[in-house]
Amino acid sequence: MDLLDFEAQDLYFEQEEPAAVTELLKQASGDYAEGEAELPLLKAYFLAPQSLNVLVALNRFYYHQHRLEEALTATEKALQIVRAQLNFPQQWQDLSLELMAAVPTEQLTQLRLYLFSLKSSGFLNMRLLRLDLSQQIFEKLVELDNKDRIGAAGLLELVKNRKAEARQML
Repeated sequence: MDLLDFEAQDLYFEQEEPAAVTELLKQASGDYAEGEAELPLLKAYFLAPQSLNVLVALNRFYYHQHRLEEALTATEKALQIVRAQLNFPQQWQDLSLELMAAVPTEQLTQLRLYLFSLKSSGFLNMRLLRLDLSQQIFEKLVELDNKDRIGAAGLLELVKNRKAEARQML
């Protein structure tokens, strides 16, 4: 399956949000430079906990603040939402090429979001030194994406190198 060979439809950031959520996201964007974006983002989350716009904004905010556990929590929540939309298994380990091939054309954008969110989870776990989990995630992504459209192959090599370096230090 070529994950770039489709017409993008139903992009998460094009989804209509309640006016209050849109206003809070704008406020957070304006307050980011002063480090005051967290409160409006959390208010937006409480108003729209299923909003991928809000969850992606929270992920980015926490990542740039080097608050990786919080960024991972936002990523995992986004994975749950997209997983349910795609009718994927609870555990990402159970995802297969067959399940991906069964995704309707109009949901390929959600499939890519799911895979990129899983990649983000692997990256954040790597940064948190959960190298075994990170490696498992990247191996699954490489298995599912033989053309490396998601870009997990390089990250898999990076995590393997980090693990080898850690073993040498022992």
